Amino acid sequence: MDRLTPTPGTTHTDDPDALVQLLDRTGRRLDHDRYDRWVANVDGAALRDMYRDMTLTRAFDNQATALQRQGQLGLWPPSLGQEAAQVGSGRAMRSQDFVFPSYREHGVAQARGMDVRDLLRVFRGTEHGGWDPKAHNFHLYTFVIGSHTLHATGYAMGVQRDGDVATGDAERDRAVIAYFGDGATSQGDVHEAMVFAAVNKAPVVFFCQNNQWAISVPASGQTTVPLARRGEGLGIPSVRVDGNDVLATYAATAEALDRARNGGGPTFIEAFTYRMGAHTTSDDPTRYRTSVEEEYWSERDPIARLRSYLTDSGQADAAFFAEVDVAAEELATSTRDFCRELSAGSPTEIFDHAYQAEHPQVAAEREWFTEYHESFDDAGAAR
Repeated sequence: MDRLTPTPGTTHTDDPDALVQLLDRTGRRLDHDRYDRWVANVDGAALRDMYRDMTLTRAFDNQATALQRQGQLGLWPPSLGQEAAQVGSGRAMRSQDFVFPSYREHGVAQARGMDVRDLLRVFRGTEHGGWDPKAHNFHLYTFVIGSHTLHATGYAMGVQRDGDVATGDAERDRAVIAYFGDGATSQGDVHEAMVFAAVNKAPVVFFCQNNQWAISVPASGQTTVPLARRGEGLGIPSVRVDGNDVLATYAATAEALDRARNGGGPTFIEAFTYRMGAHTTSDDPTRYRTSVEEEYWSERDPIARLRSYLTDSGQADAAFFAEVDVAAEELATSTRDFCRELSAGSPTEIFDHAYQAEHPQVAAEREWFTEYHESFDDAGAAR
């Protein structure tokens, strides 16, 4: 078997290439002697919340893709098929943990309690971000591939030096998680971030969503061994998890974050999943992958898998699923309205966030620019 293709396993194994799985593709619960304890507190209500998050994320994502096709957004990176990796890991965090996303973590934003519609602002070009990172400990999207892993590591080292690690206080100890794709692992920034994190035992989790394709380059064109080995090569505990299994991604992330908060240093998680949509709406995946491949992964749909488990275990009924479907349609409708109402603010806003405190030079520049801007009429002609 190709070493890049993981083998699902029902129990813990010392094989670093084995795939951690707690729900198989049909939704059947599997035992795992290492990770079962990390989902012991995940009751029916928590599972239903995960299902809701995944379903709402997909409805929002599909609507955003449609909005871009209609010319309402400049670009959109679909997350179709990656909902379990994002929601499972997002739900494993505590409120004080900090997220450094790349540009596709819509499900993480949903799991963190953000209004995901705010993600549209940057893709419509009305704002550079559109949300306050401090409100949900969720940083602005990063479009430079892999650069944010260095930011995440530096932030984690700051957390460590602030003494917010291994205090024993569950309300104080915190960790950082950085999301990136398989393509980003080929970037020097990611390697450098992991070097810094390893030698400093920084409280950071490197969460790689291996969705098989770095735009049109397959994972086999980037590495001859599983991506998780890159963490191990630097002395970072690493694990490969079924990224379409929301329970497995929750468990692996919960363990990694617990290790980080308690002073155990970084972890590398490779969530083995698949990007069902295009890399972005400027991409045509039919040029480089087959319908057979897409059909294989559609049979492993993460939402259908959790729905089967909830149904078979009696933890959700038809009324619940119908209620979630209604909420998803309401979100899709409000997303359309929200997007079309977005407009650019005053150009003077560029001065508002240069420094946290008022700065005399910035104040002078704002005054000059305001006077200059007001010297033109709406048509751009000098008054």
